[in-house]
Amino acid sequence: MLQYVWVFNSADARFPGGIFTSLDNAERWIGLHLLSGTLTRYPVDMGAYEWAIEKGLFSVTKSEHTSPAFIGGFTDAGQEHFHYEDGSRA
Repeated sequence: MLQYVWVFNSADARFPGGIFTSLDNAERWIGLHLLSGTLTRYPVDMGAYEWAIEKGLFSVTKSEHTSPAFIGGFTDAGQEHFHYEDGSRA
């Protein structure tokens, strides 16, 4: 069975500020620190690129879709995600 984690990224951060096993834990932390950014659910032991292809949310249609830069930075709007402003879900 596929497992998931929640990853928080601040609006201007290059790296995640936190990774959580539950939405409740993540939202508690975001609220505690009054953070703004995005919380996204990611599969464990599987890239977001492969996950989106497997779920039928993304199809490779251009050669650049197979490049390391594209795959390494891939995210999909089909991933469950929430936006936060000053610690509250927007």
